[in-house]
Amino acid sequence: MALPEVGLRLLLSPVTSNLLLRTACCSIGLALPVYSTFKAIENNDPYEQQRCLLYWAAYGSFSAAEMFAEKLFSWIPLYHHMKFAFLVWLQLPTLDGARQMYSSHLQPFLLKHQARMDLIVEFVYGAMSKIISAYKPELELARTLAVKFLMTATQMIRNFIHPVGRELNDIEPQKRQVQDSESEEE
Repeated sequence: MALPEVGLRLLLSPVTSNLLLRTACCSIGLALPVYSTFKAIENNDPYEQQRCLLYWAAYGSFSAAEMFAEKLFSWIPLYHHMKFAFLVWLQLPTLDGARQMYSSHLQPFLLKHQARMDLIVEFVYGAMSKIISAYKPELELARTLAVKFLMTATQMIRNFIHPVGRELNDIEPQKRQVQDSESEEE
């Protein structure tokens, strides 16, 4: 049995742990589309860019719905298997699930409620601007602290990976000073 087949059987087995399936869903639902979006932007491919936009619209809608209903959905047997299959359906270009979901569900819903959604978005952006203006000094302090923390953490990791003052190929311990003075006396 080939390794990919073993992995697929393990992933799709009814007894597979939710942790493995959640990891697979994260990989298929987020990591792969992020890289696909990067490639579409870098290659300046309008078709791929539109495909990625449709995917993110479908995925965002699914994630929002799942956030509210996850407690209910998690009790459904094989829920994570179905979620994995749904994410594969959304992502694969040959199935074009994101385009189907957008044109059959999202687009009609958003067109119907566009005026109301525009008001909500305008209100949210206005509220965010007011919050940012009101708490600008605190937000600047938080940003400064976060940057300092990240710089310190990065330096600590670099020092751990590449210690200063030690050669990477140095396998012999340094000779003790006492041995040098003993050898001079002889």
